[in-house]
Amino acid sequence: MSKIFDLIRQALPELAVTDDASALVAYGKDWTHHWTPAPCLVAWPRSIEEVQEIVRFAAKHDVAIVPSGGRTGLSGGAVAKDGEIVLSLDKLNRILSFNDVDQTMTVEAGAVLQVVQEAAAQHGLQYPVDLGARGSCTIGGNIATNAGGIRVLKYGNTREWIAGITIVNAQGEVVELNKGLIKNSSGYDLRHLMIGSEGTLGIIVQAELKLTKPLPESQVMLLALPDFASVVQAFTSLRAGLSLQAFEFFTDVALKRVIEHGASNPFDDTYPYYVVTEFDADEEGALKLFESGLEQGWIVDGALSASNEHKVKFWHLRESITESIAPLKPYKNDISIRISRLRDFLSDAEVLFARNYPDFEVIWFGHIGDGNLHISITKPTALSAEEFATHCAAATNELAALITTHGGSISAEHGIGLLKRDYLSSTRSDEEIAMMQAVKAALDPAGLLNPGKIFAA
Repeated sequence: MSKIFDLIRQALPELAVTDDASALVAYGKDWTHHWTPAPCLVAWPRSIEEVQEIVRFAAKHDVAIVPSGGRTGLSGGAVAKDGEIVLSLDKLNRILSFNDVDQTMTVEAGAVLQVVQEAAAQHGLQYPVDLGARGSCTIGGNIATNAGGIRVLKYGNTREWIAGITIVNAQGEVVELNKGLIKNSSGYDLRHLMIGSEGTLGIIVQAELKLTKPLPESQVMLLALPDFASVVQAFTSLRAGLSLQAFEFFTDVALKRVIEHGASNPFDDTYPYYVVTEFDADEEGALKLFESGLEQGWIVDGALSASNEHKVKFWHLRESITESIAPLKPYKNDISIRISRLRDFLSDAEVLFARNYPDFEVIWFGHIGDGNLHISITKPTALSAEEFATHCAAATNELAALITTHGGSISAEHGIGLLKRDYLSSTRSDEEIAMMQAVKAALDPAGLLNPGKIFAA
């Protein structure tokens, strides 16, 4: 039992808190599994007032805080490895109110994305941000990383759907940002400063979310394609002829892993690339474009959904990739490239991996409609875990240099966290980083909010 645990029990006797070893492990890590979790305790505030009390306690005793949501991130942003307090928002998970006139919904930061989506649907509306981890990720975490997901093509990132945010700052004060206004040009919009800040500038405790009308009836096409140039061609052609809601790709290696995990192979043959695309229902237009693609050679096979069952089956092939490779504990990267440069970047990246890491199994998939590629590397059996980590770090160094050459970002939607902070300069200029560090120093001068994330503590 740590000294800090004793002190917080004495200072805040009503607070739900533990230093149980299993809880410290569970709440001190995220999906990266790259660091040994070692928080001093886990606290579950049940109100904003308790969040304030925890922050003030931490400031008084000079102990750092790691905010914790669904812990589904892939950059180490929710990792507590140096004796921090994990401030879990699990119990701050309520849907607080719905505003029919403004078409907004106010929720606590620990509300699970799928629960929020279902609550919006009960009012005949939708919260359109959608992620594969919808059943476990939380609104606070989505905001903290400006999460994107599968419908950025149609709706944009989380940032576009946040009407207001309530935070507890490093001084333990409650601050409301923007208050739901559509137009507000009165100085800096600090709401947007908090979005994507990874818990380093304030603890997000509540948010007012914008809602919109439900998606129209849709159809899904599953396509097989001969090369990545054809993936880009399919995107530009289908975007011009249909109202796309999502456009996702994955490789033959990804499909192989999904099939090994229990899915059925939708094709008789194997092809290098596959696309799942959803669009406003237009069977005639979709079939016309499909036939054109077959004639011109950028489609080699495919199917159009004829039922909701087909749609679910097609989407399962894409959305179960992460789950299917999770037992392999792959090394992951989540990057962003301009759509117009995707083909050249992927070509250069494949040359890099083939030349320098020929034994790596590299699994590519992602969101073509917004230029977000996910790269997962599985460990060769001949390498130890330590050797594999060393090789992957070297590969990321080379990948970061390649991303810089192509004007991209080392992190598309999972943040910088611990995993990517050494590569921040591949995406941001020295001047930008200096400005970000100045903001951090101004808002969290003691450096107690999620220290070591984005930049070294």
